[in-house]
Amino acid sequence: MVGARPAHDPLREERVERVRLGICETIVPFDLRVGADEDCRTEIHSLDLGMIRIVCASGGPLEGEVLRTPRLIRDSDPDLCKIDVQLRGRGVLEQDDRQAELAPGAFSFVDLSRPCQLAGGLNGVAAVMFPRSLLPLRYRDTKQLAGVRFDPREPNSALVGLLVGKVAGNLDEHVTPANTRIGGAIFDLILAALSVRLDRVDAIPADTRLRALGWQVKSFIEDQLSDPRLTPGQIAAAHHISLRYLYRVFEAEQTSVGSWIRGRRLDHCRRDLTDPALAGRPVSAVGARWGFVDATHFTRAFKAAYGVTPGDYRRLCVGPDRSPN
Repeated sequence: MVGARPAHDPLREERVERVRLGICETIVPFDLRVGADEDCRTEIHSLDLGMIRIVCASGGPLEGEVLRTPRLIRDSDPDLCKIDVQLRGRGVLEQDDRQAELAPGAFSFVDLSRPCQLAGGLNGVAAVMFPRSLLPLRYRDTKQLAGVRFDPREPNSALVGLLVGKVAGNLDEHVTPANTRIGGAIFDLILAALSVRLDRVDAIPADTRLRALGWQVKSFIEDQLSDPRLTPGQIAAAHHISLRYLYRVFEAEQTSVGSWIRGRRLDHCRRDLTDPALAGRPVSAVGARWGFVDATHFTRAFKAAYGVTPGDYRRLCVGPDRSPN
C-alpha cells in the first residue's frame, strides 16, 4: 500500500528529521544533509509492487545528500540492492570510488550493504529496491556494477526509466493486486540491463529474458503504431531476432503480433474518439493517424472490437459528430 509521510511541522529542523525518518523507514537507514536555505517541505512515498518497492519524494525542491555510512550498515544490513532513477533534475551517485552523474532517464545501481552517497535534487529521484537474493549474479558482479551509470539510450535502461517514471508519477493508481505484475516487469528489465552491462546475458533465466524482450518489442510497436507499413518482419529485424522467435514472444499473451498491433491501434483510436478536443477531426483521419489507411477497413475492425462503428461510438461519448462532411 502507499505510505505518505507528511513533513509540514512548523520548525524546519523537525521537517528535516521527518524526511530523514521517511527515507530510513522506506529504504534503509541513511544520514540526510541539506543546506541551511532548504525549507524541506517534502513528503516521502513508497509503494510495494510484489518483489520490488518504489520510493520517491514529492513537494518542494530539496537539494542535499543522503549517505549510507559504515556505522549505519553495521546497525542495519537487510541485504538489499536498489537502483536510483533520475526523474528530473540532476544527481550524482557515488559508491566504491565510482561516480555516476545522473540526468533524467538515467539510473545507477547501488549495493546497500556498502557505503554510498547520493547528492543533488533528492525529490527528483525514484529508488527501486529489491532483495539481493533475487539477482542471479555473483557478489563480484554486483560490486562491478556499483556506482555505474545506465544510459537511457540503451534499450533495457530506457524502459526501466520509462516504467519507473510512470509508476512513480501515479503511485495511487497502482495499488491493486492486478498491477503488481508491473513490479515483475520492472525487475525483469533491471536484471536484463545489469546482465547486458556485465556481458552476462547467460545469467538471465530464459523466461525472464523472454519477458524483458517482450517489453522492448511492445515499446517499439507503440512508437511505430502510426506507420501503416509496420510489419512483423520490420519488428524482428529491429530487435535482431527471427520471425519465429518474435512469434514466441507473443505466445505468452495468447495472441499474434498482428492482433497485438491492431488492438493497440484500435485502443488509441477509441481514446481519440472520446476526446472532445478532437471532435472536429473526421473519423477517417482518426483511423489514419494510427495506421488505418483504409477507412472501410478501420470501420469494420472498430465495430468488430467494440460493437459499434467509430462514428456511433463518438456520438455516444461526446455527442453529435462535429467533423466536416
